[in-house]
This record gives sequence, structure tokens and C-alpha cells, in this order.
Amino acid sequence: MTPAPRVVENLNRALHRLFAERADLHLLGEDVLDPYGGAFKVTKGLSSGFPDRVLTTPLSEAGIAGVAAGLAVAGDQVVLEAMFGDFAALMFDQILNMASKSVTMYGRPKAMRVLVRCPVGGNRGYGPTHSQSVQKHFMGIPNLGLYEATPFHDAYPLMAHALDHGPSILFEDKVLYTRRLFQDGVVSDHFRYSLVGGATGWAHVTSGAPADVVIICPGGVAHRALEAAEALREQGVSAHLLVPAQLYPLDVEPVLPLISGRVVVAEESTAGGTWGSDVAAVLHERLWGKLSAPVLRLSSADSIIPSARHLEERVLLNSHHIVTALGRDHCEAPQAVPEVTAGAPVTAPKLNNNDTTYLVLGWLVEDGAKVEPGTAILELETSKAIEEIEATEAGYLRIHVQQGVEVEVGALLAEIVGAKTAVAKPEVPKQRTHSLDRAQQGTAMVVSKAHQEVPAAFTAIEVRVDALLERLRQLSDETGAEVGVPEAVVKAVAGAHADFGTLFGSLVDDTTVALVDTPHVAVTLDAGKGLYAPVIRDCTDRSIVDISDDMMDFRMKAWRGEFAAAELTGGSITVSLNTDDDVLLVQPIVMWPQLCMLSVGGLRNQVVLEDDGPSNTTVVTLGLAYDHRVVNGAEAVAFLRAVADSLRKPDRLEKLVSL
Repeated sequence: MTPAPRVVENLNRALHRLFAERADLHLLGEDVLDPYGGAFKVTKGLSSGFPDRVLTTPLSEAGIAGVAAGLAVAGDQVVLEAMFGDFAALMFDQILNMASKSVTMYGRPKAMRVLVRCPVGGNRGYGPTHSQSVQKHFMGIPNLGLYEATPFHDAYPLMAHALDHGPSILFEDKVLYTRRLFQDGVVSDHFRYSLVGGATGWAHVTSGAPADVVIICPGGVAHRALEAAEALREQGVSAHLLVPAQLYPLDVEPVLPLISGRVVVAEESTAGGTWGSDVAAVLHERLWGKLSAPVLRLSSADSIIPSARHLEERVLLNSHHIVTALGRDHCEAPQAVPEVTAGAPVTAPKLNNNDTTYLVLGWLVEDGAKVEPGTAILELETSKAIEEIEATEAGYLRIHVQQGVEVEVGALLAEIVGAKTAVAKPEVPKQRTHSLDRAQQGTAMVVSKAHQEVPAAFTAIEVRVDALLERLRQLSDETGAEVGVPEAVVKAVAGAHADFGTLFGSLVDDTTVALVDTPHVAVTLDAGKGLYAPVIRDCTDRSIVDISDDMMDFRMKAWRGEFAAAELTGGSITVSLNTDDDVLLVQPIVMWPQLCMLSVGGLRNQVVLEDDGPSNTTVVTLGLAYDHRVVNGAEAVAFLRAVADSLRKPDRLEKLVSL
């Protein structure tokens, strides 16, 4: 079956079709001409196909928006690309006071067929001014339609409608670009979807069971909501999703019969004056008698969006936030904090000999929450580590210093009020401990068994990867995906399955190996919270960009420690990623009952002697640990060479990266 197009491909095809059908349609934007084709490749090919109607512009968003509005007043149609949605702030005056007003301020209705495309959202590491979700700033402007790309809605009818009912803004979540559209009503093994209300209506996602909770979210949050729905399903909670293509004017009529019980509205923007607030207000007015609790609104933290990925993940809404919020009883009245004038101080302790100040990274309990001695209440970031600070008294936490503030050693951070004065006891040194989570316990068990039972051997080879790195850079530019050596190695390993099927098997007994028809490749990930080995399924039939998408999801889950058990089982071979630049060689442990584990070292620069003299090259070391009861040394070397050839030989390399 032909795979569904990625969202970026679907948007691009929609634009090509619109330009072919509408002779008066123009495109304005920065760097939209081929071969660049826009920052996210949505406009790729348009300037080649329609050179007279695609105009690259200076870096002046206000000027571009003014020209677009002027063209629309004159009767033309315009698609305007804001390179990043953050820059739409510079277009605001022209959108608010020119484009939207021109529809009705001339005494008769005036068609203003302008569509502003806005890439929005974080989770790409782009920092405070290139990662925002700005939808809320355009809510409620008369005559201005707001739409958002989703993984359920075809872009062509959506864009056509938005143009014909302009002026309009189409928000496109940047992470969504590389995701594939869902098709034929299928989301996953457990979830199906249907469209309600036409091309600009709602996607209704259901497991088939009656809804215990309804999650309402825009398209950019859809995958996070789906992850939350899957996690809730594993807990025995049935979650339905409602995802609109049109944000404003808000039309909930088609889906009102689908909403009852618990409802949560999740969006990536910061709270206050949002689309989600409007949804909640309307549902309270229309469905109060059918709701089991007030609508819960979830947003990202009230913060700028950091560039550092681990900090960005703390700020932006994710699936864990949704699941955690729904796990609390929001109907229960909050406990009142006793009125106490003073309490036990919580101060910034001296954590090392290097720092005099620390960053308050985040509070682990809410202001006013009851705490006990030993409760972890906040995290402080030093120059070398993140340290948890625990309560020393029982009482109620009163926070004085907010997240993101830099404090000196000894600074008052909070008080624990209502704390009872205790008789001083001799201080007993507290032993620091760390408990392994269930996934880590499983890894420990497998490694221990492998050490005891598997007679492992090891072979390694060195591979030149200059051509691979250049081709991966091109592929990343073409697709917007972050494709690197790890993804290429996973794809190359899977490609060797046809010739080395035994290496992908598992030992049933001393004389029998169970073989697999399709390689499922596990990859080791350690984001500082322990080692995980999630499994990428059906790698032979997946493109390298698909594998990149999976690995990006896995890295985020590794950071949060959110893996489901099913994601960590079923691998037929494991790739151990040890890609720091200073890593030369790693001898991995075979993950019983598998027969092999391949390790990937860091990239290294070498000087080699060619026929025409010395030259610089980039190499990586691939190592293979294997069960010597089944795999012999010659077979291991042949397997490594096959993987290496896929990474370095031009014809094999093109096959590797083909989409």
C-alpha cells in the first residue's frame, strides 16, 4: 500500500493544485524560490512551475502583508508565507486594520482572498522567537478566519475554503510537517477517526468504546493527545479526541452530541485569551448539564520557550501533562492553606564548591500543597547538575521564588507554614539512593542474563561516511526531518536482514533459532534518566525519514521516562548508539534472547593518504557483539561489511535514503 503523504507534502500538493486552477493566485514570501522552496519546503517547485506568480520578498513582514492586502483589494488572490509564525506579529497591523477591515468597510462586501500561512510551535529547539504558538493573538478579529493544519484533514479543500472566505490564517505546526496524514479512517490498531462537518470541520477519534473523557485540541497537539489517549487506554480509561480544522469562527454545533462527561482542552500556547478558553466557555454554556466537571484547560508553561531541548520540553505541553492532569480529581475543592504568619524557611543550600548562584528550574509541588519531610519540592540547576531539594518539615508550602529565577546560596525560596516545632535530634548522615523504574529493572535483568548465558564475541570495522553525511544533510533540507547517522545505520541494518536472517533471530534452545520475517530494530537511548531500548517496527518497509520520526519520539519519551511496555519489547536486533565525538569504540552486550547487538561510535576526523596526497575524511566505527554459539566470525564480518556498504557506496546509499 502506498504510504500516506507527509503533511508538508500534502500542503505542497495543495498549493500546486490551487496555482494550476487559479490564474490570479500569487505567492509572496521570503526565500520561497527554488531550489530553496521556503524554510520548510512547503513552496517547493512553485516558482519553477509558476515563475510569474511566485515572488520572493525582502525581510519586511509588514510590507509583504500590505502588498498582499493591496493585491486582494484589487481582485487578485494571494498566499502569503510568514517564514515563522512568530514574525506574524510584524504583520498584525496590516491584517487587523487593512485586510480584515476591507471586507466590510467600503459600504458593500468585498472579497479579500488572502491566506497567510504561519508555521508555529516548538519542540524543534529553535528558541524563544521562533517557537511560539501565536494563534490566540488573532482570535476574535471580525472577518478573519483562523485554520490549523491537522494530520486528519486534506490541505487542498481546507486551503481552497480559506482563500474563498479570506482573509484567513492557516497555522501549521512545524513538528507536524514530517508526520504522515492518517488515511482511510485508521489512526492505529486501537483508534479510528471520522470527519464531522466537512473539510473545515472536526476529526473525531475513538477507540469504539464510550468516552470516559473527551480531549479537544488543535492539529498541532493531535499526536500528543493521541499518545495521551493511548496511555489512558492502558489504564482502562476510554478517551475520544476532537480536532478541528477551523479555529475561528468557532463552530461546535457538529460535535456537541459527541461531548459529555469529562472534557479537557489542550493547546500549546500559553494560557489566557486562547482558543481553548473560547471552547471551554461555549461548552459550559451549552452542555453544563452533561459535563461531570468543569472543562479542564491545559496550556504550556507561562514562560519563554528555551533553546535548550531539555528545558524546552519542560515548558511545552506534552502527553504526560494531559494524562497527569486527568488523573487528578478536579471536582474536589482545593485544600485551604492555614493562615500562619511564619513558617519553616526553605533556603538554597550550598550544593558544591564552584557555584554561588543556582537556577530555580521548577517546583515539583504546587503552591499551597501539603508536604511531608522528605518530599521533593523543587529542582535547582547548578553548573554541573540538577539537584532535588526536599522538605524538612511537615506543613503547607508557600512559594516565594518562581521558576526561572537565579538565586544565591542561602536565599529564601519558600516557607513551610503550619509546621510543628520539633525537638532537635542529632543529625544522621542521609544515604543518597536511586530507585530503578520498571523499564530500567527490565534492562538490568536482560543484561545480567546475557552476562551469565551468552558466549559473546566481538568484531569491529571502520567506515568512511563523508558521502553519507552530505547526502543526509541534503535529505534533511528536502524533508525538514532531522536525519543523522543513527537513522542511517538503523535503516542499513534492517536492509541486511534479507541476506543475514539468522543474525536477527533468537535462540529457542541449544539447537534451534527462531527467525523473523520482518526486522524490528531496537535502539539504545539514554537521556540522563536511565537506559532504554525502544523498538522501531517493520524497518524494511519504513523510509529513513519515518525512522527519524520514530527516533525523535523515542528521545523525548526517554527524557520523560514515558515508554509503554510494548514499545520496549519485540526487537530482533539492537543498535547501540554511542555517538559522542570522543567515543572511539564500544563493545556492547547482546540483549538476550537476541543474537547480536551493533554499536555505533562517534564521528572522527582522520587524515588519510590518497593517490594524490593526504586528505581529510570522516569515519565512524561499527562494532558487532554476537552470540558465538550461532554466529561465526566470518559471518559477523560479512554482515558488518554489508551494513558499511549501504553507508558508503553511492548506489547503495541512494537506495538507503530513498523515500
